[in-house]
Amino acid sequence: MGRLFFCFFVWQEICDNPQFIIDGASRTDICQGELGDCWLLAAIACLTLNDKLLYRVIPSDQSFTENYAGIFHFQFWRYGEWVDVVVDDRIPTSNNQLVFTKSFRKNEFWSALLEKAYAKLHGSYEALKGGNTLEAMEDFTGGVTEFFEMSEAPKELYKIMKKALERGSLMGCSIDALLPSHCETETANGLVRGHAYSITALEECDKLKVTKDTKIRLVQMRNPWGMVLWKGPWNAKSKEWSTISSSDKARLKKKTVETSETWISFEDFKKNFTKLEICNLTPDTLLDDRSHSWTVAVNEGRWVRGSSAGGCRNFPDTFWTNPQYRMRLYEEDDDPDDPEHVACTVMVALMQKGRRKDRSKGAKLYTIGFSIYEMIGSQQHLQKDFFLYNASKAKCKSYINLREVSERFCLPPGEYVIIPSTFDPHEEGEFILRVFSEKNSTSDGEHKMFRAIYQQIAGEVSDGVTPEGAIRIGYTEGVYMHTLLPPASTTSHGKILPGVSSLTTSQTDGTGKLNLQEFKHLWSKIKAWQLIFKKYDKDKSSTISSFEMRNAVNDAGFRLNNQLYDIITMRYADEHLNIDFDSFICCFVRLEGMFSKYTLDF
Repeated sequence: MGRLFFCFFVWQEICDNPQFIIDGASRTDICQGELGDCWLLAAIACLTLNDKLLYRVIPSDQSFTENYAGIFHFQFWRYGEWVDVVVDDRIPTSNNQLVFTKSFRKNEFWSALLEKAYAKLHGSYEALKGGNTLEAMEDFTGGVTEFFEMSEAPKELYKIMKKALERGSLMGCSIDALLPSHCETETANGLVRGHAYSITALEECDKLKVTKDTKIRLVQMRNPWGMVLWKGPWNAKSKEWSTISSSDKARLKKKTVETSETWISFEDFKKNFTKLEICNLTPDTLLDDRSHSWTVAVNEGRWVRGSSAGGCRNFPDTFWTNPQYRMRLYEEDDDPDDPEHVACTVMVALMQKGRRKDRSKGAKLYTIGFSIYEMIGSQQHLQKDFFLYNASKAKCKSYINLREVSERFCLPPGEYVIIPSTFDPHEEGEFILRVFSEKNSTSDGEHKMFRAIYQQIAGEVSDGVTPEGAIRIGYTEGVYMHTLLPPASTTSHGKILPGVSSLTTSQTDGTGKLNLQEFKHLWSKIKAWQLIFKKYDKDKSSTISSFEMRNAVNDAGFRLNNQLYDIITMRYADEHLNIDFDSFICCFVRLEGMFSKYTLDF
């Protein structure tokens, strides 16, 4: 039987003089409790090193005294937008002691309330047990994450880490637990397997005794448990401190503000840790000294079983059915590292959505990845034969069961298609695909144009889901096709048919309204279907034959049996066995709804 916890109001039961933040929020205010969320606390510790980031997540205009209402609010980046999470000040306790995260000061509660808000974002405290520091780092910053396996670390790793800290990036490290029984067990030198540490500083010191290596590189790390067990060189009592000057020793000791922090040589750091995690506030913060102006394109999509969940390249019969995203790179980098090879720098990040929140329902992180192919002129959904006879131009290093997989590439100017997928086919889920480019790309321009049109329809638009910045689902009936699609593709009616309003699969929060991202997803579907329609409308009559409809449905990724093809003809074809554009979209809308809601066996 599990332990019984109680939730007490901070103000009334736990202490007489509660404070939200005392003398500024710092990493000393974060001590892990009984919840296995060291990955989250390591990210919070990194967050305290940058006040601008910290107070974006923890608005400072709240306290237990002035305008106190028993609630506190926090802000997190969530799949492309910032959301506000409000919690009351009831905190789980046992014997009048906080059970989970706490400050070393018994009357300071910002860290405990931040943990509670993050738990609410994911559905429960239970959902926070076990995780990856990169997840929390992204949710606190909206940044782009990268991780390095120490066994494959680049030679310039120390320089990369140094730049990361100088530019405000968040950084953590861990030691892989190869067996479940090894998780949170201590190594011979006092480090803990399967446990997340924060990296808070890097320093170089001169050795007193002149040797081959006159400088020693040191890494400062923090253990969220509130204590450090490191027994190797450069721990608090080691003899190595006598090998540097008294001024360097005093300077480094001054940086060690608590017993949970320790120093370790960079060489020992590489030998003992297996993974380094970095969250870049912008994609260009690490690998060079030049400043850049980056653009970002954000696309939301889903893998649907039986329609668009095709798995990886190991499954050639279904891989081509995965969602496909066009990317045009037409401006090379200003100052490429290799002037003889003109290239465009891009960073692609694929994130699966909602898996942690649905963990109580049995959901696990999928093994995900992506491939990039070069295109030559095709505007259609690429078919099976294309992938059988063309190799990828670039791809992620490996498919992995993380929330996000990201990779940096240098590609020649041209047109490409990105294929995000799960490793195995038939795995349903939602995802967000972000593409960062050093120069403007087609995707970025289309996003700005789309946002402007959406604002004309919905009024004032924010990045979040707000009643003001939303379109009623029924209102899409009156949105004219020519605003986004070429006039030649519209019918004589000139507007989207009433059936489009039934595409409620794009609407996810139950409000009956479409926010910017939901409406963009809906419209991207319509544009893709429009291209398929134009492919078969060879005589420009704005109709296609009912016989051609079978191929069009197949091109869109739907797999139907003969009975359903018969029903489509009877329902949507006219007396001449032709199907106009309105009926065509109506049909595809209904098919999309069916495949999104049900698993069909044909």
